[in-house]
Amino acid sequence: MKNYINKIEKTIKIKFNNKNLLLKSFIHKSFDKIENNEKLEFLGDRVIGLIISKKLLSMFPNESEGIIDKKFANLVNKETCAKIGAQLNLKKFIKTGNSYKNLNNSHKKILSDTCEALVGSIYLDQGFSNVEKFVLNNWKFFIQNSHNTEIDSKTKLQEFSLKKFKKLPIYKIFKKTGPNHNPLFKAQVQIQDSKKFIGYGNSKKTAEQKAATQLIKDLNI
Repeated sequence: MKNYINKIEKTIKIKFNNKNLLLKSFIHKSFDKIENNEKLEFLGDRVIGLIISKKLLSMFPNESEGIIDKKFANLVNKETCAKIGAQLNLKKFIKTGNSYKNLNNSHKKILSDTCEALVGSIYLDQGFSNVEKFVLNNWKFFIQNSHNTEIDSKTKLQEFSLKKFKKLPIYKIFKKTGPNHNPLFKAQVQIQDSKKFIGYGNSKKTAEQKAATQLIKDLNI
């Protein structure tokens, strides 16, 4: 057990005061239904959110809330947390039940949850200053690339409409056509004083995005 703990601490480059807290962050509920990392994951998710929010506001003081929120969502989602977990090779330390013994790409959520739980345990054991250093160091690549985050058409149109008219765009979805395995949706969008524009796609979201793109082009936003 001591060797196991030493390997984790060497990997994350942090010496824990409370070793049991560190161990708990790697226990999946399938291994122990009572003493597991779920609450640490809950805490870690909030800690990551606070640290990333703070960092983005300092990096992009002149950006709108909508753009910062988009960057934020890309940095704190399960996909990114799973990538951080993979970077740190946390998989080899996770304790799961028999049904999860061979972790693979289908278990990204477990890796992501463990990463968040680890952040939660670091916060409790080391305090905010140290967990902030850990998060900013391990999220560094993704934060740097947040400069390149593209704002989707629906978000851009929503920001424009709210700023100018204090109203949200109005979307309408028409009945889908085509077979269930390859449906085609038709969406219509309009904002105050604009024409109605149509978009098509294999999902409601895609159809709405395409309709919004058409309206944005017409408005030259």
